[in-house]
Amino acid sequence: MTSTKRRLILVHELEKACFDRLVADGHAPQRAAEIASYLAQSTDLAPEFEALDRACQARGLSFTPVALDDAASVLAGEHPSTTLVWTLTDGIAYFRGGAAPALARLGGFKTIGADDALFALCQDKFRSGAVLGALGLPVPQAGLARDGRWLVEPPASRAGWFVKPNRLGAKIGIWPDSRVAELGHALELSRRVFSAYRDDVVIQPYVAGRNVRASFLGLMQGAGVEALGVAFVDSGADFQTMADSLALYGDTGEAAKAAGHYAEPELVAVADSQPTADATIRAIAGRLMSGLGLRDVFSIDLRVEADDTVHLIEFEVCPGLPCFDFRAYCRQQWGLELADAMAETAASRLIGVDR
Repeated sequence: MTSTKRRLILVHELEKACFDRLVADGHAPQRAAEIASYLAQSTDLAPEFEALDRACQARGLSFTPVALDDAASVLAGEHPSTTLVWTLTDGIAYFRGGAAPALARLGGFKTIGADDALFALCQDKFRSGAVLGALGLPVPQAGLARDGRWLVEPPASRAGWFVKPNRLGAKIGIWPDSRVAELGHALELSRRVFSAYRDDVVIQPYVAGRNVRASFLGLMQGAGVEALGVAFVDSGADFQTMADSLALYGDTGEAAKAAGHYAEPELVAVADSQPTADATIRAIAGRLMSGLGLRDVFSIDLRVEADDTVHLIEFEVCPGLPCFDFRAYCRQQWGLELADAMAETAASRLIGVDR
């Protein structure tokens, strides 16, 4: 018999399930492990499921974490009027989390986060860049290459170009030589990425500036850009590589902590030194919310130059909730630790009380 208690269901794809599927599909184990590492937030959040359960119980909700492969059967036993679905991990290619909001929509469930169309768009960087450009947002133009062949040639650039995978779900450049001065080098990187990961590469004119992360959690219904947290992410490096990413999250990040090699980038509020850039970023976020449909929870990655020029790099519909930057945002913006911030957000949607 289905319970009538209001319930938060958190759907997430597991690293091991993804790894096993990729290996079965012929990916080399090392590469499969690197790809699956993008799902590290499932690994990192799991130890806090008990805290999430307590936080939900305190607000009159029950909490159920559900592995993606079990989502269809679990949702079949729930009632749409009392169940809220929050999708933790995205994916349309290497990952499959984009199926969760589609399942929720099919079943008539309320959701936290963007609709499933944006789950598909955000992980294809070339297509999402085209849409962002059409909205008039300051995203670098891009070319696209596959295994050493141009599908779309990139624009000219005096500063060189930046090469990144198209569908692996991140802005990272994989290797330290991902900033290139020659387009021949970009094509060589496309061959390396295709050989290792079977992915295309996006080639964008290199843009200068400091890396910025803008985080959003609509803890109260109706929250707008005033609730955005906008911070420089200073790691000492110009861009993040695969090795840098592995050292921050999941089991590899835990090993780095144990070995004393773990170092979180410094977060510094953009408004403290560049208030004009902060205002521009909030305007960009507002355009993404009104014109694209971002809502509830998301993040935006940008580059900000010293003269306040802002470059939009990408948006994420499933930001890394257990990551250091989102935790810091929850504390600074909402005065809550992550579990309480998530539970409060769910309660405001299911119980309809802005707290």
